[in-house]
Amino acid sequence: MLTIEGLTKTYRGGVRANDDIHLRVGAGEVYGLLGHNGAGKTTLVNQVVGLAAPDRGRILLDGHDLVADPGFARRVCSIQPQAQVPITGLTPRRAIELTGRLRGGRADVARRRTAAVATALDIDEWMDTDAARLSGGVKRLVSFAMAAVIPGRLVILDEPTNDVDPVRRRLLWAQVRALADEGAGVLLVTHNVVEAERSVDRLAILDRGRVVVEGTPAELKAGVADDLRLDLVLEPGRHAPDLPGWAVRVARENGHRMVVTVPAARAGDAAAWALAQQDAGCVEAFGLAPATLEDAYVALVGGGADPGAGGADDGASAGPATPDADHAAPTPAVTSKEDLDDRAA
Repeated sequence: MLTIEGLTKTYRGGVRANDDIHLRVGAGEVYGLLGHNGAGKTTLVNQVVGLAAPDRGRILLDGHDLVADPGFARRVCSIQPQAQVPITGLTPRRAIELTGRLRGGRADVARRRTAAVATALDIDEWMDTDAARLSGGVKRLVSFAMAAVIPGRLVILDEPTNDVDPVRRRLLWAQVRALADEGAGVLLVTHNVVEAERSVDRLAILDRGRVVVEGTPAELKAGVADDLRLDLVLEPGRHAPDLPGWAVRVARENGHRMVVTVPAARAGDAAAWALAQQDAGCVEAFGLAPATLEDAYVALVGGGADPGAGGADDGASAGPATPDADHAAPTPAVTSKEDLDDRAA
């Protein structure tokens, strides 16, 4: 459905936001663009929908040249931009229905689809509230609903879950999947690695404007398949403990949380060491689990960026993402001597 070949965009001052990008998105597919702030994700999206012209390269949608005819993109693509949609003076119901009508839907279809998507996202109670009184999370859900009410052939979602609470975030991802299941191609822009792993069929990781790697989440994790992830929550006021020699690397350190990559063959040593740190009062909780897409991401692009936090890309402003309920703290796979004994048995 969408084919991008050799896409390159350089801004004034010589900053190359996109550098020879090649990718394809199929109908019925959720395709993720993953990368830290400033990796070039939003710049790429702006070129797909005709808001920016590339220096060189081709963008084809259903065989149409979007560089030569950007108006075609605006007719057949629906987009949720990274910035909040300015709907002050409207209610969510009016904003979503109007968008559906602008996208060619009949009045009755737009009303029916608006009601359905509002229920699916659990925002019915705010549908007739003035937009000026809505929270940032509800505005974000309304923005998604405006893109999804009468979806185009290609649905582009730029950081769709910023500010959204964990419960409704799950509802939103179910609707993203539904869009693809109904035949749309979905281009998902995010730097939340946890969400990407659970939601996309294929993805490309961008770094400094270039595609570092492309594939399914399983293919990208193959490079760290022999590693385990030791997730530590440090006791408040305590420094990070000295790591044993078998630790491969510190994947991430963020406040009281520390993620360490260890060889799978040293799983028993890792659990015993973490239990000792817990007994000594250095570690509050820990979890030991297989390596994730986040670990593969850090191995590929380095640990300079926080791949699991929310924020903006390419200089735009957006609110922080709310941590997912399943990932706000490490799962305590082994947290006591009894647990360790049970696992050994």
